[in-house]
Amino acid sequence: MEESITLWLTIIACGIVTFLIRLSFIALHGRITMPAWFTRALTFVPVAVLSAITLPEILIQDNALNVSPFNPRLLAGIAAVLVAWRTKNVWVTIAVGMIVLLGMQFVM
Repeated sequence: MEESITLWLTIIACGIVTFLIRLSFIALHGRITMPAWFTRALTFVPVAVLSAITLPEILIQDNALNVSPFNPRLLAGIAAVLVAWRTKNVWVTIAVGMIVLLGMQFVM
């Protein structure tokens, strides 16, 4: 019973801290001026978050790092990066990445 209460208190505390961190940016927006270096650094946050989410899914298979040329996710990811770089079109990038992934999975 005590472990359950501790777990719930931990979850609630984490939720409150997360909420306050997010609220601080919303509440302070426009009231204080951020340094240029901080504003510039914030532009990299979405890229860093997306990379942190997708790279483990691409590179890790069966709890091991797989960077072989026979990794269909890696090949599809490389194709998607190249298409994104050339076209700068999200929908074309997603379509090509999915087509390459499904094609590679079908072939392998």
